[in-house]
Amino acid sequence: MRKVILSMLVTTAALSAVVAQKVKKADVPTAVSTALMQKYPTATKVTWEKEKGNYEANWGGKSGEDTSVMFSPTGTFMEQVIAINPSELPAAVTAYVNKNYKGKKITEAGKVTDAKGKIMYEAEVKGKDLVFDENGAFLKID
Repeated sequence: MRKVILSMLVTTAALSAVVAQKVKKADVPTAVSTALMQKYPTATKVTWEKEKGNYEANWGGKSGEDTSVMFSPTGTFMEQVIAINPSELPAAVTAYVNKNYKGKKITEAGKVTDAKGKIMYEAEVKGKDLVFDENGAFLKID
């Protein structure tokens, strides 16, 4: 019984470390909120999440998440994700999903630009974020 309870606690802790957690604006480090306003001065109605130790700001669109940006705790910009229509993904992404997730649809899509300007794409299928390079070649499940 002790092993089962311990296993459940470890699993719960591991899941909470991976899943983004909502964060109140007051709990966001000043360096992070300052970096956001410097880089995106028109961002309004921003909501915050903490994911893998970093801070994600979300705003825009009906969902409030048309734009997402990630900063390290010290305010270093890491990446930007702009929501796009799944039809805007490279054709290779759609082909990959059709082949590997037969009958499943891409429910959300995003164009990712990292701090160095490298472009990638994300496609959500069956609750999983599939990541592709700028040409649509599959990279990983995030």
